[in-house]
Amino acid sequence: MPLCISTSWISAIWNTIDPRELPGGFPVKEEPKIDKKQSACACKQTSIGGQALIEGIMMRGPHQSAMAVRRPDKSITTETWTTFSGGRKWYHSVPIVRGCVSFVESLRVGYRCLMRSADLAGFEEEPSGFEKKLIDKFGKKASDALTYLAMFIGVMAAVLLFMVLPSFLVGLLGEHIPGWSRTILEGVLKIALFVLYLAVVSRSEDMHRMFQFHGAEHKTIACYEAGEELTPENVKKYTRFHPRCGTSFLLIVLVVSMLVFSFITWDSLAVRVLLKLILLPVTVGISFEIIRYAGRYSNPLTRLISAPGLWLQRLTTAEPDTEHIEVAIAAMLPCIPDDGSDQWGN
Repeated sequence: MPLCISTSWISAIWNTIDPRELPGGFPVKEEPKIDKKQSACACKQTSIGGQALIEGIMMRGPHQSAMAVRRPDKSITTETWTTFSGGRKWYHSVPIVRGCVSFVESLRVGYRCLMRSADLAGFEEEPSGFEKKLIDKFGKKASDALTYLAMFIGVMAAVLLFMVLPSFLVGLLGEHIPGWSRTILEGVLKIALFVLYLAVVSRSEDMHRMFQFHGAEHKTIACYEAGEELTPENVKKYTRFHPRCGTSFLLIVLVVSMLVFSFITWDSLAVRVLLKLILLPVTVGISFEIIRYAGRYSNPLTRLISAPGLWLQRLTTAEPDTEHIEVAIAAMLPCIPDDGSDQWGN
């Protein structure tokens, strides 16, 4: 999948960087050194969420976001930027709509941070001759265009795998199945493909390391929500599973789509896929509200909603080492607001 959304999303920050813009226009600043003994305020639930990167983690707070990356020399570089550079808009508070906006913003920010982390970690590939020509001729606009093109290709690949393929396969059954069961079969097939996809990629050594950073992100947030001091020793005690994880969100999207897409009764593959794309924002918006509710409250209903996603996180997270946790803390600390505005209800 093109995205791992945070739903929501070290004790010291090393290294210095020249002030510049994170690819895509995020104003970035060097973070000052933070005392290792800095403690977190006690919070029952926080809106801060994150995403695993290449050799790093991105955290997104209500006012400030940050990414921390382990460099080849084992030091950690942290970059920060304002979460809402243009201020919070009306659509950030409207149910359903805010979910669609959050999804798009997470795609955009997450992909750019992923590319930036590859650069800081020393994994960035040399641009091809064609890319160099475009960048030389059009400058930053060409770089942004290539970024959006890569995002588009990633999204289209997901659409083909999780939308077109299930519809095509179920369509082959034709009149052998009742019309009302098509959406259910497509939904079950999508979930099966999703779980299979995660199971396959989790076997990769590189992905396993990224999943360790994913686990470190969850543990750090859990430690902060418990009100404990953010140190590697404290963070290690907490679970690597979190109800507002992007894995859980994507699973909920697949389940909700079974209900939303049940209103599509056309047999034509092209029409079915087109209508599903049109209804996708509605599906994402509803799913966002569900996982937001599940992450905000703890009761039998929310535990039931969260259970499948928490189980699936056994594939997308791994137990982190101290080196992963240090990066997670470095990304977390700049995002913690002094006014407690990250707590639900504030």
